[in-house]
Amino acid sequence: MQEERLQAIKAEVADLKSQIDEFRKKKNDKSMAQVAVESGPLRQVRKPPSIKLRRTLKGHFGKIYSMHWAGDSESLLSASQDGKLIVWNAKTNMKTHAISLRSSWVMTCAFEQKRGRLIACGGLDNICSIYNLSATDAGNNSRATQELSAHDGYLSCCRFMDDRHILTSSGDSSCIQWDVENGEVLKTFSDHTADVMSLCVSPTNPNIFVSGSVDSSARVWDVRSGKNVQTLLGHESDINAVHFFPDGHAFGTGSDDSTCRIFDMRCYGEVNKFELPGVQCGITSVSFSKSGRLLFGGYDDFSVHAWDTLSAGEHAFELPTPHENRVSCLGINPKGDALCTGSWDTCLKIWA
Repeated sequence: MQEERLQAIKAEVADLKSQIDEFRKKKNDKSMAQVAVESGPLRQVRKPPSIKLRRTLKGHFGKIYSMHWAGDSESLLSASQDGKLIVWNAKTNMKTHAISLRSSWVMTCAFEQKRGRLIACGGLDNICSIYNLSATDAGNNSRATQELSAHDGYLSCCRFMDDRHILTSSGDSSCIQWDVENGEVLKTFSDHTADVMSLCVSPTNPNIFVSGSVDSSARVWDVRSGKNVQTLLGHESDINAVHFFPDGHAFGTGSDDSTCRIFDMRCYGEVNKFELPGVQCGITSVSFSKSGRLLFGGYDDFSVHAWDTLSAGEHAFELPTPHENRVSCLGINPKGDALCTGSWDTCLKIWA
């Protein structure tokens, strides 16, 4: 009797899923390009683009794995496997801080956006280390003010929610929200079934964040409830990077399946897909321009491509010979007037 009820419930669930899929297909009747044109003629993306290489930041002696802009759009943080965290002034090419890490196997770094006094990093040591730049001015440049330890796997990404809270993602398939001051775990988010590679906090609602995982899914979370509120599927391999669209309603992803995609939370689905014929390598990082018109992707084949988000998957342009090795990270500054790319060739480059 119980077995029959279980089978009936499974059949009902399968039927509901098929109804949802049919409803989505009916709504998905137009391409992004068609919808965009209905609002009026679009300005063409300039070809060739006006973006040029403006600065090359040299100072690391190992592969750069991560970079993150500060809220002032001038300072940026980089993490390298030479065991150093460096804070740069992107306008002057000057290093303002250099922090020696206990573990050189660093994979991620983050700048606190509002006050700009806290930075964080983590990697194969499974620990998120917090540093106070005000303290490093006094010469104490290698001691973390807080070490957050609860993950059972490597730290793949960290992002500050504000100067008191930080989110981390890990190879243990979970994300954690922390209290920075006392080092306590506030909430654990653990619905992914494989390593979580990236996370991004919504620019319009700090209670919402998205994570991308090796399980090929992107999940949207509400910090207040601690629950997974949406699961977006479509990629055929690991999702390495996620980044929110400027209005907070959608986000972009980059994957080992050689595609970048845009998912809109309002329609619970994929609204655009970008891929280059013949390109078989993975995408390590993604970032939207200030307006959201362009989506930049960093590729394993040393290239950086820009995609027109309002087109039917059209390629906008490629940066000219950006790096001599894998592009591991990139990001647009908060003002939207500069792009930074970081690579295993030990260099950071500023484009504007």
